[in-house]
Amino acid sequence: MDKSVKYNFKWKDLGDIALGRPNLGPTTQVSVYRLMQYTMRDVLEKKFGAVDANKVFFDAGYLAGTEFCKHTLNKSLQFNDFISDLTQKLLQFGIGVLRVESADLDNFSFMLTISEDLDCSGLPFYGVPVCDYDEGFIAGILNVYSGRNFEVKEIDCWGTGERTCRFSVKLVS
Repeated sequence: MDKSVKYNFKWKDLGDIALGRPNLGPTTQVSVYRLMQYTMRDVLEKKFGAVDANKVFFDAGYLAGTEFCKHTLNKSLQFNDFISDLTQKLLQFGIGVLRVESADLDNFSFMLTISEDLDCSGLPFYGVPVCDYDEGFIAGILNVYSGRNFEVKEIDCWGTGERTCRFSVKLVS
């Protein structure tokens, strides 16, 4: 993500959901979320091409991850406790089931999986990974927590025929 760009979005821009949705509450169907995401992806791909559309989704995920970390996670925790907090928050918000498959804490290198991923679990085969937003989301969270930059790359996805999303995470600075 280009950190020289100053985005306007702030957590408060989500509004007062309890006030605005007194009958429907804070939840919706996953299909409605995906309807927004995949129609937007289609429009962006047609207007700007797949590479740029993927970059937009990564950057949006990064921005969301930074705000999510700032406003829902305890950044003062030691790493293992932080990951536990993150795991619980991803469950609480219905984003997915996080698991750390492997970790090299000396080099800040990880292999993470997210099962029942909000963005793609249950999708048909596309032949390519589709969780660019998730890559950015994870990178943004880790950047806010650690103050360091991470490369997050999805290596398995429902879009490629797998049954979980798997992400390689590596420290870049």
